[in-house]
Amino acid sequence: MYSINFCRVLQIDKNRSDKGGFMSMGSGRIETSFSELSISSSGSGFGSGSGFGGITTDLDAFSTKPKGRQPSAATAPPKGFGMQLGKSQKTNQFLESLKAEGELIVEDLQPKVGQSRVAAAPPTDPITLTAEEKLDVTLKRDGGISNFDVQGTLSLQILNQEDGLIQVQIETGGNPGILFKTHPNMNKELFSNENILGLKDPNRPFPTGPAGDAAGVGLLKWRMQSADESMVPLSINCWPSVSGNETYVSIEYEALAMFDLRNVVISVPLPALREAPNVRQIDGEWRYDPRNSILEWSILLIDNSNRSGSMEFVVPPADSSVFFPISVRFSATSLYSDLKVVNIIPLRGGATPKFSQRTNLSTENYQVV
Repeated sequence: MYSINFCRVLQIDKNRSDKGGFMSMGSGRIETSFSELSISSSGSGFGSGSGFGGITTDLDAFSTKPKGRQPSAATAPPKGFGMQLGKSQKTNQFLESLKAEGELIVEDLQPKVGQSRVAAAPPTDPITLTAEEKLDVTLKRDGGISNFDVQGTLSLQILNQEDGLIQVQIETGGNPGILFKTHPNMNKELFSNENILGLKDPNRPFPTGPAGDAAGVGLLKWRMQSADESMVPLSINCWPSVSGNETYVSIEYEALAMFDLRNVVISVPLPALREAPNVRQIDGEWRYDPRNSILEWSILLIDNSNRSGSMEFVVPPADSSVFFPISVRFSATSLYSDLKVVNIIPLRGGATPKFSQRTNLSTENYQVV
């Protein structure tokens, strides 16, 4: 099934710039990462004019950390620092316990919070099916939705030619708001009546490919649009307020219970600053990018232990519009369609071939404007 690559990494950035002592300190991260997978339509026997050509599935690697929400204070590092990162007290304690156990410390010159990736592992099962949904969401800063669009694809990868004569039986969650569309070469009547994906010509095998090329064939796509704010997987509220010579910014998130979100990064634009913002409280970790004037708030995992969280920081006086648009990215292994592959049917008879199923929900574009 899944190929899991466990690693424990403590990254500490000790860079100094060429312009006089600028330095950055990377935050510690404990990571359990799925390898990336990229599956795209091979085009073999399937015309690109169908709208399925170039279907791509990119499963973002994700990291997990000890569950539970524990707010902690985080203050801005001293003046003169370049890239700035902060971490919660909970992460500090966990990392200290690892060092006490003799864990190796790995130095990295370019730490990037929430963007850990490892090489893609080739599929090992004879048949792999990948269901992916992409989110295109625009939320209004004062509440409400400007756009909510989910587009999904189901792709098939077969390693061996002898397994090409098959049909795929699926189940969906029965959401009436989701519209499914099969590839033109598929038997639409068979899918409509029995939820079985098979070619119009049952004597024609599906295309196959070697393990290393990660090629796949698009079988099905679907789309869902909604104006219902309760369908949004992650809501963001941002409250800037000026007091004297300072602007206090409070941000909170609320996550939908149906998804466990991984590698969440909330990117907040800032006014031009001479030093890092004063982060006074945060549930998670933060990173300041002075070149692009962005504050990134990272939560490695949002589950039932931390469906809500907050961050507060202080900067010099600024207009509230400066802090928008806020960009968000994350991934999850649950889908709005709740699509599942329940059976592979061999058309030549015999035992059901071994197969694996992969699911991924990710953000294509997700903003608060």
